[in-house]
Amino acid sequence: MTKIYQHRPAAPDDLLGRIDQKTGKVYATRFGPDKFIGRVDLKSGKVYQTRFGPDDYIGRIDLDTGKVYRQRIGLDEYIGRVESNGKIYRHVQLGFDEYLGKVTDTNSLVGGGAALLLFFMKGEEDLNL
Repeated sequence: MTKIYQHRPAAPDDLLGRIDQKTGKVYATRFGPDKFIGRVDLKSGKVYQTRFGPDDYIGRIDLDTGKVYRQRIGLDEYIGRVESNGKIYRHVQLGFDEYLGKVTDTNSLVGGGAALLLFFMKGEEDLNL
């Protein structure tokens, strides 16, 4: 099971959620039962957000480079990257990329891409859980 942590300066990292490595289902950690919020296709790197009706395709991760793209009309927007050690960074134009958190117990970059799209980015704003 892949666990997703949000970085907190000078404090322990917060556990945001988990990803089932067999099915690709993503759950947000809550008090009580965890909430199913989306899924990731483990072979293609495509990330889907759960909603009423068909799931919404929100982006993808390039499995070779670790770059994460948000779906847009036209060309996809580059929003960040995931390193092989599980660290997640948000892209900052004309600056250094911002460290957001990490994923643990993962064998590929897919978990970090799903975490960036489903937990850290929501439209143009950060998703505050």
